Formats: sequence, structure tokens, C-alpha cells
Amino acid sequence: MYLLLVEDDLNLGKSLHKLLQERFRLDWVRTLAAARQRFAAAGHDLVLLDLGLPDGDGLQWLGELRAAGCRTPVLILSARDRLDERVQGLDSGADDYLVKPFEAEELLARIRALLRRGSGGAQPLIEAGALSYDPETQQFHLDDLPLGLSPQERGLLAVLIRAAGRTVSRERLLLQLYGLGEGVDSNTLEVRIHGLRRQLGKERIETVRGLGYRLVPL
Repeated sequence: MYLLLVEDDLNLGKSLHKLLQERFRLDWVRTLAAARQRFAAAGHDLVLLDLGLPDGDGLQWLGELRAAGCRTPVLILSARDRLDERVQGLDSGADDYLVKPFEAEELLARIRALLRRGSGGAQPLIEAGALSYDPETQQFHLDDLPLGLSPQERGLLAVLIRAAGRTVSRERLLLQLYGLGEGVDSNTLEVRIHGLRRQLGKERIETVRGLGYRLVPL
């Protein structure tokens, strides 16, 4: 799942980034202009939207999205706690409204609920041979045993299993690492792939020379 966090407060943004990047692929921006640009360039599954931003009100952008027919779930995160303000946010097209400050577990629970609703219910397991992936819990199992993967490894393997049997380009996988906040250099992707092979077996991830990598269903 790919989330867009629109939050201008630096300290809160850092805390949310740390919390969410362990579970989801995440973009974090701090202005409406950046939110518009990033959302237009990527296929986010959920938007976490602050309202009081340096270059405008988040409700303005939310109204633009809904007027354009965009149905991506939006969860407002705001210190505006009056009843009329919460009602205005929901009437403007938000799918949920969470008042700051909030507990991390409640935020995660509301995100899970919106993602389930957006997908029409619980998401089915994705399987490639003996490897399975639960998109809701972000967990992988091999031969019914759970795999202990880092957030970066989980993100890469999620991309590979969704394209099982097909080649995934290096550029697509590097984009995944950038989205997870990974400092990417020329060797980062190879290091992460090596880590996956150690747990899955070398034969399960093939190098397609000059193109990228392919997960082999075994």
C-alpha cells in the first residue's frame, strides 16, 4: 500500500514518517503544491491530509480532488477539533477525520479500515509457489513459516510478488526504495536483493541482465 502524508509540522512529520514507513510505502510532503505534484505523479492508495498548510488549506485541495472524480480515501489529520470543523471536513469529501494529538495505534487502525474499505473488504493473499503475502498485514510466509524481513526488504518483495514470473525493472525497484526513505546508492538495491535471497533461496529471485529482477514461483 502506497500512502501520501501531507503534513507541514516537521516534528510530527518525522514521527509519522518513522511510524508509517515501517508498514507502508510512503511519500511525505509539506505543502499543497508538493502534494498536488506528487499525487499526480504516483498512484497512492490513501492520503493523510493536514489542513493548515503554508500555501493554503488542505480542504481546498480535497475539494479539487473530489470535483475531479478522485475516489482515493482521504484521512484528515487536524488540530481543528470543533464539531462544525469536523463536519465541514467530512462534508468536503474526507473519508475520516482524526483530531490531533492522537495515538499511533488509533491512526494505524483507521488507516487499515480505510484501506479495507477502498479495496472492497479484506484483501486476498498473493501467492507465488510456496511464498505468500498478506497485503493487509504486510507479512510474508514461506512454506507457511513467517519471514523476518526489514521494511525495505518487505517493500521490494511486495513489488516482486505482485509481478511474479515477470521482470521488474531496476528503476521500479529503486523507486520503491526511495519511497521507503532508503538512502539509495549504486549498491543499495543489490544489497537488499542479496538479503532477500538469503531468506528465500537464490533460485527464487533471478537477475535479468540489463533489465532487473524476476521472482520465480517455486
